[in-house]
Amino acid sequence: MTAILIRIVILVLIGGAIFLGLRRIWRDWKGQFKAVDQARHERDLKERQRPDVITLERDKDGKFRPPGDDGR
Repeated sequence: MTAILIRIVILVLIGGAIFLGLRRIWRDWKGQFKAVDQARHERDLKERQRPDVITLERDKDGKFRPPGDDGR
């Protein structure tokens, strides 16, 4: 009976260690992805402020054109 309890305790400890390790890896990756997304968002906001960037609008026919362009 004692051998079975020792095996159960060892399996629980190993399972707990694996779970905590996977949880830490998941959190690290999640944080890294958030940092990359934030950096991309900041870069996009800075690009929009540049004078050589134009904003395109969808026309009636579905094509994107600069504002004020009549499509010809």
